[in-house]
Amino acid sequence: MMDKNAMLIIMPYRYGDTWVFDDEDVGLTKEPFVLGIPEMIDLMVDKIPNASNGFRLLFSRAAFPLYDAELQWLRAEFGGNWYQLAKMRVDGNLVDPPKPMEGWLCPNLYQYFEQAPQAIYLKAEGI
Repeated sequence: MMDKNAMLIIMPYRYGDTWVFDDEDVGLTKEPFVLGIPEMIDLMVDKIPNASNGFRLLFSRAAFPLYDAELQWLRAEFGGNWYQLAKMRVDGNLVDPPKPMEGWLCPNLYQYFEQAPQAIYLKAEGI
């Protein structure tokens, strides 16, 4: 578990028509994002060239300068957790998303956090 780090990083990429990531440190290969999370990622990487080939995703339970999106915890279900896209950065400003969006993060969330955070802050960067 990596909850000791304030900032965490994964490198998602497109595979099988969805976003996935690998993390040798926790034994994950082609771990898919599902149930609403891919659509959130699509919004975040909209202006990153070749993001489908891979991008850097920084995330933290604490807000940090220039984060791109804020997910707010909604509820637990089937061992995972539902989050709502609460804010996203557009043209340098944090705004409400264009439409309400919810997504489910599977139990592998606990590979990175001891408990499901009330908020997760994200930043997508090209590589």
